[in-house]
Amino acid sequence: MPCEVYCHSLTDPTILGPELRAAGAHTLTVFALHLPARLFTADPDGARAAALAATLRSLDSVLDEPIAGCVAHGPDGAPCIEARSPADLERELRMPGGHIFHRDLAWPFAEHPEEVGRWGVETDDPAILLCGAGARRGGGVSGITGHNAAMAVLHG
Repeated sequence: MPCEVYCHSLTDPTILGPELRAAGAHTLTVFALHLPARLFTADPDGARAAALAATLRSLDSVLDEPIAGCVAHGPDGAPCIEARSPADLERELRMPGGHIFHRDLAWPFAEHPEEVGRWGVETDDPAILLCGAGARRGGGVSGITGHNAAMAVLHG
């Protein structure tokens, strides 16, 4: 499972309460990168559980010890893990298809001859260029899509 991992509390321990900071606890955000919404249609809860298990296995594959040994447990004994699927994001945040990148991810390089030499910001309307996460090359918070849209305007 391709994913990104962040430990925000290493640089900002104030996001934890005083008791958790004193106990040496940290937060860990694991962001799975490509889970199309269609995978969660038939059985949303089962698919979320399967995706979480696959993500934990993927994380374990690069760790010396299984992550389960580091996960805190709540008063009810359940692991303190919060998982959200594309279906959850669509329902809770009104993001169509749960797409934080505005559409399914795609390879950044040209896959078809007509894409060669293009900036990856073009749309069906020649007067509209994508400057955000939905652009083919870049996205997220890199700013590269704004650069690419400007280059498309300047250089065609």
